[in-house]
Amino acid sequence: MPHAIQVHETGGPDVMRLEEVSTGDPGPGEARIRHAAVGLNYIDVYFRMGLYPAPSLPFAPGMEGAGEILALGEGVTDLAVGDRVAYAGSLGAYAQERIIPADRLGRVPDAVSDVAAASMMLQGMTVQYLLKSSYPVKAGDTVLFHAAAGGVGLIACQWAKHLGVTVIGTVGSDEKAELARAHGCEHPIVYTRENVVERVRELTGGAGVPVVYDSVGNDTFSDSLDCLRPAGTMVSFGQASGPIPPFDIAMLGAKGSLFLQRPTLMTYTARRADLLAMAEDLFEVVGSGAVRIRTNQTFPLAEAAQAHRALEGRRTTGSTVLVP
Repeated sequence: MPHAIQVHETGGPDVMRLEEVSTGDPGPGEARIRHAAVGLNYIDVYFRMGLYPAPSLPFAPGMEGAGEILALGEGVTDLAVGDRVAYAGSLGAYAQERIIPADRLGRVPDAVSDVAAASMMLQGMTVQYLLKSSYPVKAGDTVLFHAAAGGVGLIACQWAKHLGVTVIGTVGSDEKAELARAHGCEHPIVYTRENVVERVRELTGGAGVPVVYDSVGNDTFSDSLDCLRPAGTMVSFGQASGPIPPFDIAMLGAKGSLFLQRPTLMTYTARRADLLAMAEDLFEVVGSGAVRIRTNQTFPLAEAAQAHRALEGRRTTGSTVLVP
């Protein structure tokens, strides 16, 4: 029988245990896939902790993976057994095999490896909607991107530079500053010893930026608003440092008629046509060489707890995968 990480109660990394599971046969509209690689993302921590509730217990964490179709259920006509596929946004990825709705799967181009596909789908399509939909950037813009040396950040820095955008990025160390700079972040700010708001104002001649992309949450929320120009847009798409406390919405008016968004990848990919278009855009920019996917850490699936500790301890850069 295949194995999967199971969470019987939410909590710290040690609640994840590798267990035998029964996969079963795919039903109508479903596929059974064998994972070659599984992506690690901060949303996995949210589900493990119970910050984002899973539909039921026990459950397998993980929202992203790549592998091969083993079987298809009735009614699936645009995929075939043996296809190499990848997905993002469907809970249950920490497994050797799984059943998944077939309309969540996209074919992986021959030029893209399984590890790269598992490293890029969730993070890459997140960057796609951030830069193309949440706040459509244009050449000449200067933007602020928090956690610029993380998996999403490194993709965003490269893609934004490809679009003619100047990126100011926050990082936690000089080493991460060099990594972000090497991937297109023109102005890394080491937040542990630099004042982020002051540096952003200095770099923009006092004007502020039109958009801040913030996956950090509680620790950066207030400063992010103070980095915006009047009528600027704050895109809050994560909360690695904890949830943002309730606040008076009038604050947005007082700070310059600001806009606030809380988007999710699941919303932007809810329609299959949109999912495939976003994935195609991602594969195209990666295939062109404009964006390189850095998979800097690999852990066996059985060591998922260790991988979570590294992620939460900010000891990772770029993307991380689990190998079943």
